[in-house]
Amino acid sequence: MNKELLLANLREIPNFPIPGILFYDVTTLFKNAECLEEILNSLYELYKDKGITKVVGIESRGFILGAALAIKLNAGFVMARKPGKLPAETIEETYTKEYGVDSIQIHKDAISKDDVVLLHDDLLATGGTMAAAHRLVQKCGAKETFINFIIELDELNGRKAFPENTEITSLIVK
Repeated sequence: MNKELLLANLREIPNFPIPGILFYDVTTLFKNAECLEEILNSLYELYKDKGITKVVGIESRGFILGAALAIKLNAGFVMARKPGKLPAETIEETYTKEYGVDSIQIHKDAISKDDVVLLHDDLLATGGTMAAAHRLVQKCGAKETFINFIIELDELNGRKAFPENTEITSLIVK
């Protein structure tokens, strides 16, 4: 994987969304075709032999590469969304993130006990959002789960939000 290409195209925005937060803007990676292809191909190589049957994308940036990766893996795609956005019966988890409290939902029938699930989002900071999505997938009884991020902020220790045996990969660790 060409990390230098990705890092050269990653925009950093200080004090967003609140003072003291350094925001890593992946939209600059998404608008660059070479970066987008590099990320998608790298993710595919990581997961092509894992038997993934469903990819869960976390609202909203996780939808972009999550859906594209699901196509490449010949898997279904599941949206994990904020409350009130999904039309059928849902299950929900509430969590604390670095600057507030929020909830996330998936459709109750989105994941089965036979599914091997890859959860994908753009960034691992404190881990609250993805840990909530992981709990939702576990409630559905998934056979196996994997977690992936484009960027991981190592100093925030987000991996501590997950059970010790959880397989987590990040393309870029800052």
